[in-house]
Amino acid sequence: MSAVLDFFKQFPVKKAIITICLLAVCLIAIKAILFLFDKFLKRSKMDLLVCKILRIIIKAFLLFTAVIIILSSIGISVSSLIAALSVVGVAFSLAIQGFLSNVFGGIQIISNHPFKIGDYVEAGGESGTVREVGLFYTKLDTPDKKLIQIPNSKIANDSIVNYSNALNRRLEFLVCTSYDDDTEKVRSVLLQLLIEHPLVLSDEGLTPVVHVKEFRDSDICYTARAWCENKDYWTVYFDIMNAIKPTFDKNGIAFSYPHMNVHMVTK
Repeated sequence: MSAVLDFFKQFPVKKAIITICLLAVCLIAIKAILFLFDKFLKRSKMDLLVCKILRIIIKAFLLFTAVIIILSSIGISVSSLIAALSVVGVAFSLAIQGFLSNVFGGIQIISNHPFKIGDYVEAGGESGTVREVGLFYTKLDTPDKKLIQIPNSKIANDSIVNYSNALNRRLEFLVCTSYDDDTEKVRSVLLQLLIEHPLVLSDEGLTPVVHVKEFRDSDICYTARAWCENKDYWTVYFDIMNAIKPTFDKNGIAFSYPHMNVHMVTK
């Protein structure tokens, strides 16, 4: 305490006035810079949460700079303080690396707007309807009524597929049948099943198609593709999946399974 009192006793009045004036100038400069920065943010039309975070970062940096300037003006060495703060800053950033990556991932998602609430997306290895986009996590509702929270860093570093951006969505079914079934018959039955569904689109360029995909060891695989409106995707998908086996049974088409034919030759 006595050391502090001695410091202020030895502190010249002229220097004190200069320091107070310098402090006032710094505060006015900070307010002016923040005012201009706020105007810039309003024109940029960035998300409100991102604007708040950027403003806090800028304000903290300006205040720290002002403190350094004032301490230097009164003769206090700030080199050791800056070095110490640098070491603490590096250690702190390493300790919260995961936290920071989620924060910056959230800022990237919020500012770029790759999706919005209510969109059906595939992101971070998961797919579902976006319920909430937070600063740290993005929440998805899956078709089977599960809530998934995905770290924003994982989404920001992965590809994002937004199915809600398009008016229509493509359905694709992989069906495998026995080699004993005629390929043209299988293709015709599958194609008719797709065409007859009332929600499947038949516009030019969106007509259903069925092709042989590959010949495997135990079966022949077909890929069936059709288009529907985005909102009808799951309805059509489950309707077709539920109808495939009964339709194949009705037309005498058999599903295959892994098996091996053994031919015995007797002498």
